Amino acid sequence: MSQVSARLPDELVRALDAAARDLKRSRAEVIRQAIERYVEDFDDLSVAIDRLRDPGDPVLDWDDVRRDLLGQD
Repeated sequence: MSQVSARLPDELVRALDAAARDLKRSRAEVIRQAIERYVEDFDDLSVAIDRLRDPGDPVLDWDDVRRDLLGQD
């Protein structure tokens, strides 16, 4: 496992320590989990943006979709 150093504002470190204390976790564990979640969200967002930019991916009209799903005209 690699080690990474970062400089954080004192206020953020205090909030980190409070979260770690409340969660009964170490600073490192809270930071690792936060980064894992951030990277997962970033990956999901990247996929969504790629799909939005894909000209071959059809754009659906909400009214048409709702009508089809609910069987209403």
